[in-house]
Amino acid sequence: MDEDERLRHASSFGAAATAYAEHRPGYAVAAVRWALAPAPGPRVLDLGAGTGKLTAALVALGVEVVAVEPDSAMLAELRRSLPGVRALPGSAEAVPLPAASVDAVLAGNALHWFDMAVAGPEIARVLAPGGVLAGLWNVVDDGVEWVAGLAGVGGSAAIGPRDTPAGWRAETAGAHLPEAGGPARFGSSEQALFPHGQRRTADSLVATLATRAGVLVMPRQEREAALGRIRAFLAGRPETARGEFTFPMRTGVLRARRL
Repeated sequence: MDEDERLRHASSFGAAATAYAEHRPGYAVAAVRWALAPAPGPRVLDLGAGTGKLTAALVALGVEVVAVEPDSAMLAELRRSLPGVRALPGSAEAVPLPAASVDAVLAGNALHWFDMAVAGPEIARVLAPGGVLAGLWNVVDDGVEWVAGLAGVGGSAAIGPRDTPAGWRAETAGAHLPEAGGPARFGSSEQALFPHGQRRTADSLVATLATRAGVLVMPRQEREAALGRIRAFLAGRPETARGEFTFPMRTGVLRARRL
């Protein structure tokens, strides 16, 4: 997408901040641990923190967390749910922290929205030597037959090219990190995928997919039609038609070290 389209999608979440906080999944604990494994210390920045989905996982692991989020509505939800966390307005392109003040910068479902030409050097500035930059994404496990069918019915707005394991690997293979040896001084990137799942009902899964940027920016009638197709699909599947089920996912991690 072009820059105007990217900005329109990136800024769409604030209007759905309450629904985002209620319905979006957290992240696989093993994935968060792997993202942090090379970090030289416990100070972690959750950048583009949204409503605090990744922040909560970091707090549970006992690290020292500061969250930075540009959208005021998303930041308000984060502060409401995690009042003990230091949460600041700011962006990846203008991080409100001193140089070398954190040991890791993590971004949950956010790194692809950053302008890395600007954000890369800025992230490098706040990272201590040897610090880690890692992006985490929750993707759907389309190796499960009914999930693959859902991806087909929902269309790219609800489940896009990056939202399956194979698509995620292809689209994030170094694409959202500063170039190795470039001015931001990061090493080569690594990828890993971890099993994950979210307990949902048909209605709450529809509500989750309705918080995707591609759905949020749709014209109202088009959005309602897309969500209606998803709802009908789920109502017709034995795995999802009655009561709660586990929505199969993976948490993908892309990480690199500050040189």
